[in-house]
Parts: sequence; structure tokens; C-alpha cells
Amino acid sequence: MEQTIQQQKTQDPLPTAIHSATQPQHTPDTFKRLLSKLVHSPTAFSRLDSIAAFEHLLDPSSTYPHQIGSFLTALHITQRERDEEVLAGGAEVLRRHALLVHVPSDVDEEEEAQGRPHRRSGPRLVVDIVGTGGDGHDTFNVSTTAAVIAAGAGARVYKHGNRASTSSSGAADLLLALGCPLSPPNRTSLPPQGQADSSSSPSTLPDPPFRFLLAPHHHPLLAPLAPIRRSTPHRTILNLLGPLVNPCRPSALVIGVARPELGPTFVRALKLDETVQRAWVVCGFEGLDEVSCAGKTRVWEFVRGRASEGEEEIREFVIEPSSFGLDSHPLERVKSGKGPEDNARTFERLLNPNTDKNAEKEAQELEQEEALRPVMEFVLMNASAVLVVSGLATDLVQGVQMARESITSGRAWRAFCSFREWDQVQQQQQQQQQQQQQ
Repeated sequence: MEQTIQQQKTQDPLPTAIHSATQPQHTPDTFKRLLSKLVHSPTAFSRLDSIAAFEHLLDPSSTYPHQIGSFLTALHITQRERDEEVLAGGAEVLRRHALLVHVPSDVDEEEEAQGRPHRRSGPRLVVDIVGTGGDGHDTFNVSTTAAVIAAGAGARVYKHGNRASTSSSGAADLLLALGCPLSPPNRTSLPPQGQADSSSSPSTLPDPPFRFLLAPHHHPLLAPLAPIRRSTPHRTILNLLGPLVNPCRPSALVIGVARPELGPTFVRALKLDETVQRAWVVCGFEGLDEVSCAGKTRVWEFVRGRASEGEEEIREFVIEPSSFGLDSHPLERVKSGKGPEDNARTFERLLNPNTDKNAEKEAQELEQEEALRPVMEFVLMNASAVLVVSGLATDLVQGVQMARESITSGRAWRAFCSFREWDQVQQQQQQQQQQQQQ
């Protein structure tokens, strides 16, 4: 482990500002006391204890590798990793030490089209759609595709994600297969920790409505923990924290969980994050961490400030495909392809109006379109949820209509292409900077 940490420091030195996470009072002995409390009095392990423990985890000098493994395992065995206070404490620390993302002021699209870009008073509400993973269903990359469609319909979607760990194609894998380099943020002039990195946006192109934020790029202090996480025989709290630590601090989220008992935990943890104004936590009845196309989906909804209107801020309800005005489809019809390349081809067939979707013979054309319909409607359901949570659609049926229009008008494809071009330009700029420094 010490060799791994040394290699990380040598190969990819972290900014000095990030290293201010190191605190003199954090030592293996102070972490041992926290670990002892977790093991012997798990129900007393509080949000403040979680904050202190995660501050230790992000400082390699304050823990031993076996202590970290014990901590992650103890959280799992005692199920304290499913407590909203523990989750909220860990998420607070990870967000504090992340490389945050600048959200630009909004531009009036009609003014921009006429060559008179007019910036509105503040940034548009940012939304994310993300799942905890681990549901075992290995479905198509629905949340990434839904995110792009929602962006084409007018939402600003900054999706936080990673490569696959249990499925055949993660969000990052799909985008890489589609030609996006997923360039890291510019580290040549990083701001102090906890402040947004405005230098990460290329000045030559407008900020795209859809962006993907690769988790390892924005949470570099977690890199030394990777070997320990891989050595544990179970998923850890860090898998659960991913959806809660988007570095752009979105105001609205759709989060999928693979187990229904996690729904109340996540929605209460989101309530503890004052940045979040509205959220849906969803779980398909099949144990799916998406809005299900096969049947019913549990929804835990949070709307900040609703209590002042005499309503509960958190409420639970159930939706199903008919809630969207769509048919149901078995999950076997929306499985992932053999790998990212297969899913990339499906993504393009769904969204690219210039793709030759039809075979030469009419019978083959109809067969292909019918085979694609379950995936299309699966994606439309999840895009509709994003549009409702972002406030752009008043209900799920309208959300589906807006999502369809995003696709048929070509705006969804343009939203994706603008991100891919933006990402490629950023990579080119970084390569030029590296050449100048040599």
C-alpha cells in the first residue's frame, strides 16, 4: 500500500491545495478510537464521527491500510453504511476535497442564435441522473442516454460517473467508445480546495448542456484506497457515496438504488445536503437502480421547502410504464450489448438522425425498429423523470413528449456532439500546454 501511495504521488502529483486535507491531529491512534466506537457501539457512530473518519481516509499518513479495510468492513457488517447520517457525513468530506466544477451563467438561446448572446442572472439549475450500480441486471446504458436526451430538451445535465465495475459497460466506457476522450480538469491553475475550477472550460467553445464528470478526475484523494476496495469481498460505502458527491453540486437529482431499503436512507441523506432542492430516489420492483420499463418503480421524492406549504418534504409513491403513457417491456429486452462498442451503436441508432437505421428491405426495417422500441421507451421513461425533477416538465407524460421531441428534432444528438467536440478541444488544449512546458 505504501508503494502504491508513493507511485501515485510520483506519477500524478496532487495540487498543494488538495493536500491541505492533511491534518496534524489525524493519526492512526485517533482513527483507531473511531474504529473502536464503530465496532463496539455502532448505533452511536454519528455524522460527526463519519466526518472525522473520512478526513482520516483522505490523509494517507493518518491511517494504516488494515485499518481502512477494517473500517469499510465494519460499516458493511453493522449496516451503518446505510444510515443517512453516516452517508451524509462521508459525502460532505468527499465534496469538500473534490475538484469542483464551474457552472457558467446561462445564455439565452434565442439571443445567441441571433448573434447577441445574453447571459441571464445566474446559472441554470443543474441536474444529474445516476445509480448506485450493483443491481446485477446489466441493462443498456439508460441513465447516460437519458441524460443526453434531457439535455437536448433544455436541461443542464452534468453527469457524474465512472467505468463499469459490475456491468459490461459503464457510463465512461460508453462515452469513450463514442469518441469522447473524457479529458481531466486542467490542473495547471487549480483554485483553492472547495472552489470551482473555471479554467476547466475551453474558452473557444460554449459550455455544452450535457457534460460527463469522470469520478477519479475529481476525487484524486480516493486513488490510494482503490487497492483496498478491490481486496474486500463486498461493496463498500464508497460505492453508495458516488451518487452523492457530484463535484458540480447539482440542485436536482434522480438517483437509482438497487435495494428498496436504501430508498429512505438516500432521500434523507439528500435532504441533509442544503444544495439539493429536489430529488427522486428510484428503485424498480425487480431490484433495478433505474426507473423500470418492466413494471412498477418505487419513488422517494424530496422537494425542499414544501413543508412550508403544509405538505411533507419527503413522500413515497409508485409509478409504472403506464404513468408515462408507454408500454411495459421485460428487462431481457433492454439488456446491455456484449460491450461498450455494441451499446455505442445502439446509442447512435437511438439518437443520431443521420444514422441509417433502416435495412434495405422493408421487413428488416420493421424488425429492427420493433427490436429497438423497448430500449427507446426505457430511455424515454428515465429522461422524463429527469425533466420532471428539473422542473421542465409538469408530469411524466409531458416529460416523454419533450424527450421524444429532443430525439426527433436532432437536439439530443447535437447535445451529445457539442460535449464530444468540447471534450476533444479541451484535450487538445491540455496537450498544447504540456508541449509548451516541456
